[in-house]
Amino acid sequence: MRNIVLVGFMGTGKTSVGQKLAARLQMPMIDTDDIIVKDSGMDIPDIFARYGETHFRDLESAAVRKAANLENHVISTGGGVVLRESNLEMLKGNGVVFCLTAASEEIWRRIGSETHRPLLQDPNPLRKIEQMLIERCPFYARADYEIPTTGLSIKAVTDKIIEIFRQPLHSG
Repeated sequence: MRNIVLVGFMGTGKTSVGQKLAARLQMPMIDTDDIIVKDSGMDIPDIFARYGETHFRDLESAAVRKAANLENHVISTGGGVVLRESNLEMLKGNGVVFCLTAASEEIWRRIGSETHRPLLQDPNPLRKIEQMLIERCPFYARADYEIPTTGLSIKAVTDKIIEIFRQPLHSG
Protein backbone atom coordinates (compact mmCIF):
# COMPACT_ATOMS: atom_id res chain seq x y z
CA MET A 1 0.00 0.00 0.00
CA ARG A 2 1.22 3.49 -0.81
CA ASN A 3 1.95 6.38 1.51
CA ILE A 4 -0.29 9.36 2.06
CA VAL A 5 1.92 12.45 1.86
CA LEU A 6 0.81 15.82 3.20
CA VAL A 7 2.48 18.97 1.91
CA GLY A 8 1.44 22.59 2.25
CA PHE A 9 2.27 25.84 3.95
CA MET A 10 2.73 25.99 7.71
CA GLY A 11 -0.59 26.18 9.53
CA THR A 12 -2.64 24.42 6.87
CA GLY A 13 -3.29 21.40 9.11
CA LYS A 14 -0.70 18.84 8.00
CA THR A 15 0.10 17.56 11.50
CA SER A 16 -3.49 17.54 12.80
CA VAL A 17 -4.89 15.95 9.65
CA GLY A 18 -1.96 13.51 9.50
CA GLN A 19 -2.63 12.32 13.04
CA LYS A 20 -6.32 11.86 12.28
CA LEU A 21 -5.56 9.98 9.04
CA ALA A 22 -3.08 7.71 10.80
CA ALA A 23 -5.61 6.87 13.50
CA ARG A 24 -8.50 6.28 11.11
CA LEU A 25 -6.51 4.20 8.61
CA GLN A 26 -4.38 2.48 11.26
CA MET A 27 -1.20 3.59 9.51
CA PRO A 28 1.92 4.88 11.28
CA MET A 29 2.59 8.60 10.90
CA ILE A 30 5.97 10.21 10.45
CA ASP A 31 6.84 13.90 10.21
CA THR A 32 9.93 14.91 8.24
CA ASP A 33 10.56 17.74 10.75
CA ASP A 34 10.74 15.14 13.53
CA ILE A 35 13.30 13.15 11.52
CA ILE A 36 15.41 16.31 11.11
CA VAL A 37 15.30 17.07 14.85
CA LYS A 38 16.14 13.47 15.78
CA ASP A 39 18.97 13.08 13.26
CA SER A 40 20.55 16.50 13.87
CA GLY A 41 20.01 16.63 17.63
CA MET A 42 18.84 20.23 17.22
CA ASP A 43 15.51 22.06 17.13
CA ILE A 44 14.57 23.55 13.77
CA PRO A 45 14.82 27.22 14.90
CA ASP A 46 18.34 26.44 16.18
CA ILE A 47 19.33 24.89 12.84
CA PHE A 48 18.09 28.01 11.00
CA ALA A 49 19.85 30.36 13.44
CA ARG A 50 23.13 28.48 13.47
CA TYR A 51 23.48 27.15 9.93
CA GLY A 52 20.88 28.95 7.78
CA GLU A 53 18.05 27.84 5.54
CA THR A 54 20.20 26.10 2.91
CA HIS A 55 21.67 23.72 5.49
CA PHE A 56 18.17 23.08 6.86
CA ARG A 57 16.92 22.24 3.34
CA ASP A 58 19.79 19.73 2.96
CA LEU A 59 18.75 18.04 6.21
CA GLU A 60 15.14 18.14 5.03
CA SER A 61 16.03 16.36 1.77
CA ALA A 62 17.81 13.63 3.76
CA ALA A 63 14.69 13.27 5.95
CA VAL A 64 12.47 13.06 2.85
CA ARG A 65 14.69 10.30 1.44
CA LYS A 66 14.17 8.28 4.64
CA ALA A 67 10.40 8.89 4.74
CA ALA A 68 9.87 8.20 1.03
CA ASN A 69 11.38 4.73 1.44
CA LEU A 70 8.68 3.75 3.93
CA GLU A 71 5.48 1.96 2.95
CA ASN A 72 1.95 2.37 4.21
CA HIS A 73 2.70 5.53 6.22
CA VAL A 74 1.14 8.93 6.59
CA ILE A 75 3.98 11.38 5.95
CA SER A 76 3.65 14.98 7.10
CA THR A 77 6.24 17.38 5.72
CA GLY A 78 7.57 20.84 6.46
CA GLY A 79 6.03 23.72 4.55
CA GLY A 80 9.06 24.27 2.32
CA VAL A 81 9.70 20.64 1.38
CA VAL A 82 8.30 21.29 -2.12
CA LEU A 83 10.96 23.93 -2.85
CA ARG A 84 13.27 21.16 -4.06
CA GLU A 85 11.73 19.26 -6.94
CA SER A 86 13.71 16.14 -6.02
CA ASN A 87 11.86 16.00 -2.66
CA LEU A 88 8.49 15.88 -4.38
CA GLU A 89 9.72 13.27 -6.87
CA MET A 90 10.91 11.03 -4.02
CA LEU A 91 7.61 11.42 -2.15
CA LYS A 92 5.53 10.73 -5.27
CA GLY A 93 7.57 7.59 -5.97
CA ASN A 94 5.68 5.67 -3.30
CA GLY A 95 2.91 8.00 -2.25
CA VAL A 96 -0.09 10.09 -3.14
CA VAL A 97 0.71 13.74 -2.42
CA PHE A 98 -2.02 15.97 -1.00
CA CYS A 99 -1.38 19.70 -0.69
CA LEU A 100 -3.37 21.28 2.13
CA THR A 101 -4.13 24.95 1.53
CA ALA A 102 -5.64 27.77 3.54
CA ALA A 103 -6.20 31.50 3.16
CA SER A 104 -3.37 33.67 4.50
CA GLU A 105 -5.63 35.18 7.17
CA GLU A 106 -6.63 31.69 8.32
CA ILE A 107 -3.00 30.61 8.48
CA TRP A 108 -2.14 33.68 10.58
CA ARG A 109 -5.11 32.99 12.86
CA ARG A 110 -3.93 29.40 13.38
CA ILE A 111 -0.21 30.03 13.95
CA GLY A 112 0.14 33.72 14.83
CA SER A 113 0.84 33.03 18.50
CA GLU A 114 3.51 30.40 17.81
CA THR A 115 7.11 31.48 18.37
CA HIS A 116 8.96 28.50 16.83
CA ARG A 117 8.49 29.52 13.20
CA PRO A 118 11.82 30.95 11.99
CA LEU A 119 10.50 32.14 8.64
CA LEU A 120 7.83 34.29 10.33
CA GLN A 121 10.22 36.39 12.41
CA ASP A 122 9.21 39.45 10.40
CA PRO A 123 7.83 42.89 11.31
CA ASN A 124 4.70 42.12 9.24
CA PRO A 125 4.13 38.35 9.48
CA LEU A 126 0.80 38.36 7.62
CA ARG A 127 2.43 40.10 4.64
CA LYS A 128 5.31 37.59 4.88
CA ILE A 129 2.81 34.70 4.77
CA GLU A 130 1.13 36.22 1.70
CA GLN A 131 4.50 36.68 -0.07
CA MET A 132 5.61 33.14 0.73
CA LEU A 133 2.30 31.66 -0.44
CA ILE A 134 2.69 33.45 -3.79
CA GLU A 135 6.30 32.28 -4.14
CA ARG A 136 5.47 28.68 -3.25
CA CYS A 137 2.21 28.38 -5.21
CA PRO A 138 3.82 26.83 -8.33
CA PHE A 139 5.66 24.30 -6.14
CA TYR A 140 2.53 23.32 -4.20
CA ALA A 141 0.66 22.97 -7.51
CA ARG A 142 2.82 19.90 -8.31
CA ALA A 143 1.00 17.84 -5.66
CA ASP A 144 -1.40 15.16 -6.89
CA TYR A 145 -4.38 16.79 -5.13
CA GLU A 146 -5.14 20.12 -3.49
CA ILE A 147 -7.35 20.14 -0.40
CA PRO A 148 -8.50 23.58 0.83
CA THR A 149 -8.79 23.56 4.64
CA THR A 150 -10.13 27.06 5.37
CA GLY A 151 -13.41 26.73 7.23
CA LEU A 152 -13.27 22.92 7.33
CA SER A 153 -12.91 20.68 10.35
CA ILE A 154 -10.00 18.26 10.65
CA LYS A 155 -12.54 15.46 10.23
CA ALA A 156 -13.90 16.95 6.98
CA VAL A 157 -10.41 17.30 5.50
CA THR A 158 -9.52 13.77 6.63
CA ASP A 159 -12.71 12.38 5.07
CA LYS A 160 -11.88 14.02 1.72
CA ILE A 161 -8.35 12.62 1.67
CA ILE A 162 -9.53 9.10 2.59
CA GLU A 163 -12.18 9.22 -0.13
CA ILE A 164 -9.58 10.12 -2.77
CA PHE A 165 -6.93 7.72 -1.43
CA ARG A 166 -9.32 4.77 -1.48
CA GLN A 167 -10.13 5.22 -5.16
CA PRO A 168 -8.95 2.12 -7.07
CA LEU A 169 -6.19 4.09 -8.82
CA HIS A 170 -4.37 4.73 -5.51
CA SER A 171 -5.00 1.64 -3.44
CA GLY A 172 -2.36 -0.59 -5.02
